[in-house]
Amino acid sequence: MGKIVFFDIDGTLLDSDKQLPQTTKKALQQLKENGVFVAIATGRAPFMFDKLRQELDIDSFISFNGQYVVFENEVIYKNSLPAAEIDRLVEYANKKEHALVFLNEKEMKSSALENKFIEESIGSLKFPYPDKDIHFYKEQEIYQALVFAEEHEDKEYERNFPNFRFIRWHQFSTDVLPAGGSKAEGIKMMIDRLGFEMKDVYAFGDGLNDIEMLKTVGTGIAMGNALDEVKLAADNTTTSVESNGIWNGLKSLALI
Repeated sequence: MGKIVFFDIDGTLLDSDKQLPQTTKKALQQLKENGVFVAIATGRAPFMFDKLRQELDIDSFISFNGQYVVFENEVIYKNSLPAAEIDRLVEYANKKEHALVFLNEKEMKSSALENKFIEESIGSLKFPYPDKDIHFYKEQEIYQALVFAEEHEDKEYERNFPNFRFIRWHQFSTDVLPAGGSKAEGIKMMIDRLGFEMKDVYAFGDGLNDIEMLKTVGTGIAMGNALDEVKLAADNTTTSVESNGIWNGLKSLALI
């Protein structure tokens, strides 16, 4: 039976400068040569990691934290945010004077022309400030939204929107997914397609959106730079992304 390894992107494949360490690239190459299936599992939209997929020659991925799953360049699962709930979210965020960004698989648009929180959090991903288009979500399938607010605001959003799931990824921003959505759900879709068993599935991650994934797969590995609660959810912890974490982690699993 085959094996598959899922890799988160930010803080896992890419370091804090959004660079891909050479040892990571080499490790993934060797993994493939050893006949192991390699896939990405990220909160990012597909358009946000096109170059990385090309560089690593990966054509299977879970994006938007499980809401858009692609197997060998074919979309096998989509789960968009309900439009009526987005309407409510927009109304609520406007009252709070919180900006929003909406994403589909090709692009992202913002609700505000200038916003310090958008600038900082989207900028941390090395992406330019998204164009403003307040009608974007009405004309497109939206797979993820971002709310730009501080952590103390999270509870109120959670209380008011039980059909959404909120996962903080930045000091100034929270991902908005359909309730029950997670990378783990996306992984289940893909391994069903492959006919793999969960015991042969491995995953590497570092953030709050990786917790279900690390708990669900056969072997979950937290990066050395991961948050403490992520390390607790994992079976093992490797070194940090800057200290050859992927190479060392795969070595310790005897996958390379």
